[in-house]
Amino acid sequence: MLASSQRLPRGFSLLKSCAALLFLTLLSGAVLAAQPIAKTTPSTAAKIAPISAAKKPLAPLPAAKLALVNFKTAPFPYRGLIPDSGKHFLDTSEGNRTGHTARDGVHWEDAIYRDSRVLLYMPAGFDIRKPALMVVFFHGNGALLTRDVIERQQVVEQLARSGANAVLVAPQFAIDAADSSAGRFWQRRGFIEFIGEAGVRLVELYGDKRAESRISQMPVVLVAYSGGYLPAAWSLAIGGAGRRLRGVVMLDAMYGNIDKFTSWVEQMRWPTFFLSAYTESSREGNEAFMQELKEANLRFKTVPPKNFSQGGVTILNTDANTKHEDFVTRAWVENPLRWVLERIPGFARYSEPVKPKTSKTKSK
Repeated sequence: MLASSQRLPRGFSLLKSCAALLFLTLLSGAVLAAQPIAKTTPSTAAKIAPISAAKKPLAPLPAAKLALVNFKTAPFPYRGLIPDSGKHFLDTSEGNRTGHTARDGVHWEDAIYRDSRVLLYMPAGFDIRKPALMVVFFHGNGALLTRDVIERQQVVEQLARSGANAVLVAPQFAIDAADSSAGRFWQRRGFIEFIGEAGVRLVELYGDKRAESRISQMPVVLVAYSGGYLPAAWSLAIGGAGRRLRGVVMLDAMYGNIDKFTSWVEQMRWPTFFLSAYTESSREGNEAFMQELKEANLRFKTVPPKNFSQGGVTILNTDANTKHEDFVTRAWVENPLRWVLERIPGFARYSEPVKPKTSKTKSK
């Protein structure tokens, strides 16, 4: 900088001020772009770094990105109706508290149905220039995003190690409760609105608006475990995702609404696939599903496919020693979600799977 005692030529003061303003603007943008995604805690949503305006060439992500983000279209809180009965979801109250009558008693909204956070994850090496998938995961009963989806079920790790060029979107349903309620997914077009918001949030997480058109059109693979069957059934029936759904995976989850799954299969178009694998826990529902498929003259296989290039329906019975509570990590194979993602052609992130490093989040 010039010393204050130095004299400037006439007209130079304005030029100097403009230059200083331009410098500060560029410096501010660089600082904001460099801010990392904040670490998440159970009580607060992660802060996503502002989108960079830099025009660097698009390239694979150098490091994984993970965040818990509040969604407007999350399944809960939910103040609407239950479609099957036409009754209000929140059907009881006590003082200022409202609640839902579940099979094991009243679940209060402020304890069980208050969390609107969604887990978002992009693995290291994710390449927006290549074809990519959006994997939407519906956890089962008695689950938390951190304790169960990330740590116990290892969904993030399975996606990372699959080598698939894919991102993860996992909403929180009832908080650590024996409840399969679908919340906003009971509403018509609830699912497509949810994945639409997921696209917006993923662009923010990615940090570059140039990814918007690709992320907003990603084909979707819907994965439901156990009690996740109910929001999955309604998402297929009235969710409005249409041809964006590339596949559906039911992990010991065929417990009801069989007609909705059968109807969706009837409308499947190549190369969409449907996979249901089960233990004794959901045997009855899977057998009913197979019977409905036969009556509708719809073909299905009962052996694991080499890949899902041909689409179609596969129904797998697992070993008698397979446990329902471990099914997301140990089913007909170890790490079944990784196995599925490795067999969807056209969405490879690397030629060989790589284990990227991610930071852990604290459980609730």
